[in-house]
Amino acid sequence: MTEMEKQAAKLDRISNLPWDVLDTILVNLPLREAARTSILSSKWRYKWTGLSQLVFDDKCFSSSLSMEERWGEIMKIIHMVQSYHSGPIEKFKLAAYCSPNFSDLEEWIQYLMDKGIKELILQDFGFVKRFKLPCGIFSCPQLTCLELYGCVFKLPSTFKGFHCLKSLQLTQVSIISDILESLIRNCPILERLTLLNIDHLASVRIHNSSLKYLKIDSEFEDINLENSVNLDSVDIRMIPMYGGIITRNNEQSNSCNFDRVFGCLYDIKRLTLSCHFLQWLAGDQVQERLPIVLNRLLFLDLKEVTLSNFKEVMVSLSIVKSCPNLEELVITVVQSNGSRPAMDCFTGLCLCGFMFHKLKVVRIRGIISTRTELEFIKVVLTLSPQLESIIIVNYLGDRIPESLLLEVDRASEHVKIISLAL
Repeated sequence: MTEMEKQAAKLDRISNLPWDVLDTILVNLPLREAARTSILSSKWRYKWTGLSQLVFDDKCFSSSLSMEERWGEIMKIIHMVQSYHSGPIEKFKLAAYCSPNFSDLEEWIQYLMDKGIKELILQDFGFVKRFKLPCGIFSCPQLTCLELYGCVFKLPSTFKGFHCLKSLQLTQVSIISDILESLIRNCPILERLTLLNIDHLASVRIHNSSLKYLKIDSEFEDINLENSVNLDSVDIRMIPMYGGIITRNNEQSNSCNFDRVFGCLYDIKRLTLSCHFLQWLAGDQVQERLPIVLNRLLFLDLKEVTLSNFKEVMVSLSIVKSCPNLEELVITVVQSNGSRPAMDCFTGLCLCGFMFHKLKVVRIRGIISTRTELEFIKVVLTLSPQLESIIIVNYLGDRIPESLLLEVDRASEHVKIISLAL
């Protein structure tokens, strides 16, 4: 080796680093930038194709490319990786809005299975037709994270479960209730489950004692969370099926909806519910309180609540009265007229001696200053001795006059009232 070559070797210390160190550096770059390292030298020409993580997102492509052109660029990279990659691929994420070719996508997923993929994430394609998952995905024991979009989900008879899976997200996936229930049961260490816009999902039955986080934003008719005892964050938005009618099936008539949802949520800390789900909870009869006390619940978000709807108000109050340690309450209301029964509910809270003993922050959005809304604000201020701030956002017209708010008795001397208008 000449003296010049020796000096060059000293200067190029990065190229001589172990591959696991180089891989750690390159996977933290956008894939487009990692690919550009191929121009550094002949030694670097194909290094990027050996990455253990491949992430295709909008940063990889020009915004001027069509969805079909984007997929063409993705396939060029995939062919390079297939030609030169020799190690494992632990993560693959497709989050670039594109229009995949079904057979190409299925073949690539099978290739990833053979490479020992641990995190498979498919998001937001530009097509409506559902594609069929390769059967190999169900015999991939090392999967820890699985996010699927736009596919038909059917379990083969040989399916033994995803024993390493911790996070599962299904978006615009076609899956029937029984298969979903079986899938969840056979993920023994699953901690996070997200279901978004699932096709024709009649019933959601979730029985998994390891689950900690649950988010559902989809059409469904019925839900049961029995035995999911370790959930600490739940977010449910129900989209009614059959043109907006909240239906009731035979299973619902045998037990209270409150019991089937809240009966085992002993560890819940964050809870977000929407109006249609509140209506479903009400059923034929609203309980004054939940079947258990939610001692650990600190954050409650009630969305699209109609304060003039007696059942929605009753369900909301039943939940609130079962959360003695609640610290933050967020309510988004939809346009409603005054309602004497609803106002009587709020007045009843004061008369029964109820207090929000730990409540510190309240945010109320979407009000239009109806009598019912103002009565609710008055009750919150009257019954919250530890309240630090209440933020009121009016979606129509002006802010609530400060003079009106100053007239209200406040249990907390230090509460800050912020009234905004959008």
